[in-house]
Amino acid sequence: MYIHLWSGFGFSSAPWWWPLPPLAVAGVAIAIAVVKLPGHGGHEPSQGLEPGSPTAPVDLPGVLLAAVATVGLGLVLGPEAPVLALGSGIALFLAGLPKRTMPEQAKQVLTAAAAFAALATIFGSPVIGTVIIIEAAGLGGATLPVVLLPGLIAAGFGVLVFIGVGSLTGLSTKAFALPPLSLASYPSPRVSDFLWTIALAIVAAIVTFMVTIFAKQARLIVGGRPMLMYPAAALLVGGVAIVFAQITGQSSNAVLFSGQEAMNSVLKQASTLSLGTLALLLVFKSVAWGLSLAAARGGPTFPAIFLGLVGGLLALHLPGFAETPAIGVLVGAAVVSVLRLPLSSIVLALLLTGGSAGVAPLIIVGVAVAYLTTLPLTERTRRHSPGTEQHHDVGDPARPGNPA
Repeated sequence: MYIHLWSGFGFSSAPWWWPLPPLAVAGVAIAIAVVKLPGHGGHEPSQGLEPGSPTAPVDLPGVLLAAVATVGLGLVLGPEAPVLALGSGIALFLAGLPKRTMPEQAKQVLTAAAAFAALATIFGSPVIGTVIIIEAAGLGGATLPVVLLPGLIAAGFGVLVFIGVGSLTGLSTKAFALPPLSLASYPSPRVSDFLWTIALAIVAAIVTFMVTIFAKQARLIVGGRPMLMYPAAALLVGGVAIVFAQITGQSSNAVLFSGQEAMNSVLKQASTLSLGTLALLLVFKSVAWGLSLAAARGGPTFPAIFLGLVGGLLALHLPGFAETPAIGVLVGAAVVSVLRLPLSSIVLALLLTGGSAGVAPLIIVGVAVAYLTTLPLTERTRRHSPGTEQHHDVGDPARPGNPA
């Protein structure tokens, strides 16, 4: 859509307005999935990454349509939430094929195993997918060993299946899995690193929190007339990307999409990007992310990682803060501020940065500080604006006035 299709229409290069048609299609498709199809397109992303109840098989077409429209057509959300929902829904569908009734505990194990496998392929590691499921779903006690072993086996086999399919089709897991960043090893932290870590983690938490609040307020507007406002919000995301491209001379794709594929590219070009360009990228990507959280279906993790990376590159201009710890700290702080999953955020940041001995304690401190900063902000907002925490789109059976 963004690399090849425009040449088929006779353009020698992508015209400046090119993001608008795909995003208009995306907005209409998401609106249809949310309003017209069972399941309302899947998990509402402004609430973070919550596994919730398994997806019913009847909901799978709507979840798939919204996911393809969001992730494939350029809106600023990642694939982890839809893939998680699709994995559990397919597991329930397969569990229902035999004529014999399956015990509820067996269904729980199967859907959890599917979720483990799905996240393992997206994050490129069985470990990070496992940690996210355990922490997000609150697994513990007697439930944990029952679910953990089948889940780990499923995660390992899921990665093997994708490697095998890739060898037949030429589709490498590198085409969709989260790549580690090419960063130098950092052997030992300094006192100044900890001081910058604490300050920047607080800033990252506040900025990320502001984006989520913006998304929830925008969702109040979008949810009132979804068939009109979902396409309008998608076009607005395209407008934000176009304005960024016109101001900076960079590609509009830097603002569009989840940021997953752009991370290493931005890192390699960091020395050629001005401080102003990086700052504008941070601002415009945040706005596009907030709009996508309000009016699309996908996961919030990858845009948070991307913004943490850009924030880390901006932090390089601070005295006495090196590239690897700056990026690691801000990635972890941004992710925990939106997911509220401290352990998962630490593991994810360590995975991306290589987890060298000098970076690990800084990431842990940064995630802890950002998490502790986010909690009172969230609680304060919940007390003063209870309506922003729970809002349902038109057609949602949980919306007041709709029959259950």
